[in-house]
Amino acid sequence: MLTRSDDLEILLTVVDSGGFSAAAEALDIQVAKVSRSVTRIEQQLGVTILNRTTRRVDLTDEGRQFIDSVRLGLQCLNQAEHDLICRGDLPKGRLRVNAASPFVFHQLVPLIHEFKGCYPDIDLEITSNEGFVDLLEKHTDVAIRIGELVDSTMHARLLGNSILYLVATPEYIRQRGAPKQVCELNYHDLVGFSEPKNLNQWPLKGGFTAKPSMRCSNGETIRQLVLADHGIGCLSGFMINKDIAEGRLVKVLESEKLVNAGCRQVNAVYYKSSSVARRISAFIDFIQPRLTL
Repeated sequence: MLTRSDDLEILLTVVDSGGFSAAAEALDIQVAKVSRSVTRIEQQLGVTILNRTTRRVDLTDEGRQFIDSVRLGLQCLNQAEHDLICRGDLPKGRLRVNAASPFVFHQLVPLIHEFKGCYPDIDLEITSNEGFVDLLEKHTDVAIRIGELVDSTMHARLLGNSILYLVATPEYIRQRGAPKQVCELNYHDLVGFSEPKNLNQWPLKGGFTAKPSMRCSNGETIRQLVLADHGIGCLSGFMINKDIAEGRLVKVLESEKLVNAGCRQVNAVYYKSSSVARRISAFIDFIQPRLTL
C-alpha cells in the first residue's frame, strides 16, 4: 500500500519542527493524528523512521535517507500541481511580502524568477525590515518571521527551522586559532547585533551572551564582516549554509552547542481575515519546498 501524501507532509513537519507536539501545533491538528500518521508510514514501510524520546525525536539512518527522497518527491508533486495551475485561473493582484533583508537576499530573491513564471499576474512587492512589522500599518500581506511567535491575532504557517551556527573564516582561524571551550570566546573578536540584545545570546552550554567588538543592525552585515575575517559570528543557516558548504566559513564550538536551542523557527504570518488569501497561499505553497533553511 502506498503512503498517502498528507501523511508524508505530516512526517516532514515533525522532522522540521522537532517533535510531535510542535508539528500538531503548526498544522493545527491533534497530536494523536500526527502520531498515527507517522506510525502508519513506519508500519507500511516496515522500518523505524524516528527514534522517540521524552524530549525529542531523531531520524534513524533509514529515516534520513527516506526524508530526503520524500522532500524531493513532494517537491516534484508540488511542481506538477503548479504547472497545472498555471494553465487555469491564476491568482491576480498585488502581494506585499516583508522579511528581514538576509532572508530576502538568500532565500526569496533566488525564487522570484520561477515564481513569476508560474504566477505572472501577481504583482509582487517585497520590503525588508530588521524588526517587528505591523502588517496593517505597513500595508503588508504576508511577513516571514524568524524566531518565536507571540501574536495570537495572526495566522502562522511554519516553513521550517533554521539551525544557528557559530562561524568564522579559515583565515581568521589560522591567525587566531579555533576556540575549544566556550570561555575562550572572551579572547576572540566577536561580531554581533546592536539590537535586539537577545540575539547576542548564543546557543551554547552554560549560557553565553556575546559582547561583540563590532555590532550591526542586521544579519547580512554580520555575515559580510565575518567573511572579511573580522571575527566569529552566530548566524542562521538560511544565510550561511552555502558559505559553509563551499568552505568560505567553518563552524566552531559545535560540540558546545545546546541541542534544543540551536535552531530558530521560520514562519509565514498573515491576518486570518486577509482578502488576498489566494495570493498568500500561492506564494507560501510555492516557496516552502524550495527554501534552503
